[in-house]
Amino acid sequence: MNENNNKENQLNIELSEEVAEGIYSNLAIISHSQSEFVTDFIKVMPGMPKAKVKSRILMTPEHAKRLMLALEDNIQKYEATHGRIKDLGPGPQGGIPMNFGGPAAEA
Repeated sequence: MNENNNKENQLNIELSEEVAEGIYSNLAIISHSQSEFVTDFIKVMPGMPKAKVKSRILMTPEHAKRLMLALEDNIQKYEATHGRIKDLGPGPQGGIPMNFGGPAAEA
C-alpha cells in the first residue's frame, strides 16, 4: 500500500532543451506586494549602461520563503564542500556591478 501511495505522490517534471540551456544572470531585483514576490533576473554587461530583464519569476510569499530556505540549505552544502563564498558587500549604485571590478572600458 505504501508503494502505491508513493507513486501517487510523485511529480513528473519535464525539462525542455531550451529551458535546460538556462539563462545567465548576474543581477536580481526583488519586489513584492501583499500577495506575490516578483524576481527579475538581469544580465549586466561591462560598459553597457542599459540591461534587459532576461526572466521574471512570480511566486506566492509562501513559495518565496521555501525558495529562500532551499537556497540557504544549498549554500551551506556548497560552502561545506568548496569553502566560504566571498561576500562582496554593497558596491556602487547599491551593489549593481557596473565595471565588474576591473578598469573602466575605453574606446
